[in-house]
Amino acid sequence: MFARARRLYAGTAGFAADGGKLVAELLDFFADRLKVHLREKGVRHDLVSAVFAGSTADGTHEDDLMRLVARADALKKFLDSDDGANLLVAYRRASNIVGIEEKKDKASYAGASRPDLLRQDEERALAQHLGQSASGAENAIAVENFVAAMEAMSRLRAPVDAFFDHVTVNCDEPD
Repeated sequence: MFARARRLYAGTAGFAADGGKLVAELLDFFADRLKVHLREKGVRHDLVSAVFAGSTADGTHEDDLMRLVARADALKKFLDSDDGANLLVAYRRASNIVGIEEKKDKASYAGASRPDLLRQDEERALAQHLGQSASGAENAIAVENFVAAMEAMSRLRAPVDAFFDHVTVNCDEPD
């Protein structure tokens, strides 16, 4: 909307050509106001940051304020549930383990996993569920059904719990 208004006024008397800077500043202003609004509604600062850190399918930052609010609401509801809280703990645990190993090995472990290296049933089950949940979440996000996206992620709770209960993550096989 701002970009279109800028184009309509381009070339009129008193309108300075700013190369889109004004549009970016307006979007930043409204984004900051939305962050304050979400915090006033009781949305935790880390959730607000997570929602605003997300990108659109084309890799740009989200500029649809209503979609940001819907994403924040869905994420808050999900993390307030037992499945969401449990999955967040598991994510932090996994992230910490990977971070420690990357620092120790001076290497990055980002990227796809290697299914041929999975030995235990719990490892294979988690890999399968991760693929299914990611697909379900992506499909739900494509139609802006953020609650369904969170529900797809909640199905990871049991396989993640089984993985951490039965798999030795820091084993003697670095692969």
